Amino acid sequence: MTSLDIETPDGTAEAYLTGEGPGVLFFIDAIGLRPQIEQMCDRIAGWGYTVLAPNVLYRSGTAAQTSPTGDLRAPGAREAYFELVGPRLAALTSDAVMRDLPAYLAALREHSEGGPGGLVGVVGYCMGARLAVRAAGLDPAVVAAAGFHGGGLVTEEPDSPHLALSSARAEFVFGHADNDRGMTPEHVERLGQALAAAGLTATNEIYPGSPHGYSMADTSMYDEPGAERSFDALEALLARTLR
Repeated sequence: MTSLDIETPDGTAEAYLTGEGPGVLFFIDAIGLRPQIEQMCDRIAGWGYTVLAPNVLYRSGTAAQTSPTGDLRAPGAREAYFELVGPRLAALTSDAVMRDLPAYLAALREHSEGGPGGLVGVVGYCMGARLAVRAAGLDPAVVAAAGFHGGGLVTEEPDSPHLALSSARAEFVFGHADNDRGMTPEHVERLGQALAAAGLTATNEIYPGSPHGYSMADTSMYDEPGAERSFDALEALLARTLR
């Protein structure tokens, strides 16, 4: 495991790199590139993959500057922290993401099996699920794409993430949070319709009882059944597509 810097058109993004084997690009949630993310990357790497997690919030600061210093499992701590998150997400526009993605994918391929143009997988959590969908739509060599407790995957905007599915070639796995205002059952249904219209193989499910953020063990939203279900689904997806 190591850290590296990725040069993008807009600056330098730190990244966490771990494992060896086929490449998996890990898109973080809005809480930042922090020990919890590194632990999740290490777990995926343990299945036999090279995992790269860039600090996609680099426009707002370093990984340390954009990660919490307190315990987000304490009552009200997560909610208070998210008061800082809005401006960071505002800086991460869809145009900015599309400028960043080629650099992240190139860095992953440089350090994983397969070389330039090699087949890779992507996985994203919360806001990172949107980035995973955009990456799959951008690069047809992305053969596996997963999103867990993602929000805003289906919007009325002309750059809604779900519209990128029309150019994707990946197999998709989505594990949506239960009672998520950012991804309602109607949104999930529309996402399923877009997946079907694009002719994509996909699993598109709501995890009962698992709240938004269910996979993050360092916050008050952690739900072990949902988290373990997501890891099982991701491991199976990667095995089907990258092995």
